[in-house]
Amino acid sequence: MLYEKEFKSPQKTQQILARVEELTEKTGSIRLMEICGTHTMSIARTGIKSILPSSIRLLSGPGCPVCVTPANVIDSILSLAEDPHILIASYGDLLRVPGTDPEENLLLKKAKGAHVEMVYSPMDALELSYAYPQLDVLFLGVGFETTAPGTAACILKAAEEQVKNFSVLSLLKKTEPALRSLITAEDFAVDGFLCPGHVAAVTGSDAFAFLPREFHLPAVVSGFDAADLLYSILELTHMLAVHRPALVNTYTRLVRPEGNPLAQEYINAVFQTCESTWRGLGTIVDSGYTLRDQYRQWDAWEKFHFRPSSNAEHPGCRCAQVIRGVASPLDCPLFKTVCSPAHPIGPCMVSSEGACAAAYQYEV
Repeated sequence: MLYEKEFKSPQKTQQILARVEELTEKTGSIRLMEICGTHTMSIARTGIKSILPSSIRLLSGPGCPVCVTPANVIDSILSLAEDPHILIASYGDLLRVPGTDPEENLLLKKAKGAHVEMVYSPMDALELSYAYPQLDVLFLGVGFETTAPGTAACILKAAEEQVKNFSVLSLLKKTEPALRSLITAEDFAVDGFLCPGHVAAVTGSDAFAFLPREFHLPAVVSGFDAADLLYSILELTHMLAVHRPALVNTYTRLVRPEGNPLAQEYINAVFQTCESTWRGLGTIVDSGYTLRDQYRQWDAWEKFHFRPSSNAEHPGCRCAQVIRGVASPLDCPLFKTVCSPAHPIGPCMVSSEGACAAAYQYEV
């Protein structure tokens, strides 16, 4: 593991790039996928793609939690927002995501009088239930294992205080089943993975050991600075060059093999896994988190009989293909024509972790 001061050294960066270039003479063309939205934005912002050898292609995978939330779920949430007795609270990105109609999102509903609030944490949403006792406050719990512990802690507090007008619509996703689904798809064509440092901080780096063990794919748990990513790409390239896939953790300053036991304890206390539908990947067994029976009172899926209609996407939007890494943002006919951050058609252009937003802002 390199020290941070070495990561900031131009000379060290040049050494890393030279070694990568040397290794690609053995590997030939390779395709590496990051499965974290923060990695996607960091790669775009720092211009890493422009300095790597042309034989290395970086792809964005299903690492943006807002992006993998299906359009039909957003449609049903927008319908709930029309109920004058419900206040919907969630993170800023999700409030801007359109459903199948690009002219509808939660912020526009708020402008028309709906009770919609942006929050920075689940606890902020719980506080709204105290401030608005006459309303049913519904928190849209979106994210992966990274945000699941905070949502679990919020539900535990709501249960402890017996808050009656608060519930959580769990849209939380589990990373491993999605990766398995991605890898076993017919159109899968990836040679190695940059694994998400934030998720691994909770699950532990060992949670990604199945990639080399079962699928013979090299995997590196990476940090988010430019040199973190370059060093991780070097590790992947080296493993491919010597044909020895393994799991490497280059983010040891934060990620341990076993992860964060307390965070895992919170998740397991409140949630159990369930079937969940992902944009681009379809319905995957045990890939979502649902509240355990003892917390059913705070489960918005049950409280509001939330049952999304059949899945549909906006015609022409290629977010589903971008999420799977089989298309780039520039492959979408709507990109930078009718779809832009000011007028997004799909979630990949909305989210601060979306591949289309990153490409629009930094790469084109």
